Formats: sequence, C-alpha cells, structure tokens
Amino acid sequence: MKITVLTLFPEFFDSFKTTSIIKKALEAGRVEFECIDYRAYTLDKHNHVDDTPCGGGVGMLLMVQPIVDCLKAVRTEHSHVVLLTPQGETFHQQKARHYAADIEHLILICGHYEGYDERIRDYVDEEVSLGDFVLTGGEIGAMTISDAIIRLLDGVITKESHEDDSFENGLLEYPQYTRPIEFDGKRVPEVLLSGHHENIRKWRLKESLRKTYLKRPDLLEKRTLNREEKKFLDEIIEENSKK
Repeated sequence: MKITVLTLFPEFFDSFKTTSIIKKALEAGRVEFECIDYRAYTLDKHNHVDDTPCGGGVGMLLMVQPIVDCLKAVRTEHSHVVLLTPQGETFHQQKARHYAADIEHLILICGHYEGYDERIRDYVDEEVSLGDFVLTGGEIGAMTISDAIIRLLDGVITKESHEDDSFENGLLEYPQYTRPIEFDGKRVPEVLLSGHHENIRKWRLKESLRKTYLKRPDLLEKRTLNREEKKFLDEIIEENSKK
C-alpha cells in the first residue's frame, strides 16, 4: 500500500516515519509513505497558497489551484483521495480496515488556515473527519489515519495483536493485567491465573461486554449479539442493577 500526504508541513511527519511500528513497516516494505508540499505547485509569484475569502470574512482560505495541480501530479487510476475536514464522515475502525484491505494508494489532503476553496471538494473521493472538533491543520488527522491503517497491514504486527482491540469486533477491549499479581491490595482476577483457556475466553468476552455496556452502550446498538453474548449481557445488566 502507498500513502501520500499533501501538506504544507512535510517535516511534521519526520518523527512519525522514524518511530516504532511505523518505522518497522516502512523498512520492511509493507507500506510506502510520502509527503508532498503542495506549496511547490502554486503559480503565485510569492509562493502563496492561500487568499482572502470572496465576499469578505475572517482568515484565509486555501486556494484551489495549488492543491488540484499537486493532486493531478500524484494521482493515478488506483488512488483514493481523502480530504481531511471537520465536515467529513467521522473516521472509525471499520474505515481503517477498509483502507488497509481495499485501497492501493491513499491520498490524504491536509487543510490549514480557515479552510478550503469549496471547488477543491470536486476533486476528491471522500471527506473524513476525526471528530467534532477543529485542529490547526490536517496533519494530526493524516498521521492518525495513517497509523490506524498501517498497523492493520499484513506483516506489520501479528493478527492476534489487533484482533481483540477496542472496536475491532464492535466491542471495547476486555481488561488486561500483568505482573505483579498483587499491587496495593489489588489482585489480578483468579480466572486469568487458572490456565483454563475456555474460562478465560468467557471471562474476557463478558468483561468486554461489561466495559462496552458501561462506557459505550451506543456500540451495542449497532451489534448483533449471539446467544452467549446475550446471556452475558443480561447477567451484566442484572449485576449492575443491584449496585
């Protein structure tokens, strides 16, 4: 897979490319990652990429010409172009999986200043947002999306390492523990020390459901529960009602 980021600040990604799992994925050739400074494509004699809004208003807008010309230079028939904007669909794990599995070349356009010339939207395939808040620029969003995708690519981390992550199966991840077995009077649950794999599986499933029910009940509304999960959820609801 190839990820191309169109940005005014390519240096923003220097540490991202040379740290931890992302560095290993790049060195192993699992992903190709590049940053393109779209200021290099401006036709403005002063190298400007922004201008005042037509009709007046506060701040500056990114001009259509530099971004579109940059996009034309890097886009291929296999590219999927994403505009990072607060107006876009909220990014989620399912979309990360889709990008990782189905997209050959992902192009992420990072905004800045007060926003984009509206005509830029005519040249993209999708608009995506991290959530209902505004950042100074799209670089953090591009980094977040890239990280979420790269860790899912084959050979980057073991499949088992992310299968039980929060949101992977529509639930929050179950509680996890490591040594020491007891700390400040708090012990690791005995079932995790039992060596009984089936009991551990059931405990983890129930506790995953419990966390989701208590912290993100909206996720349960989107998920079809099997018989075992329904049983555990009924037990959780009853247990919670007695507290």
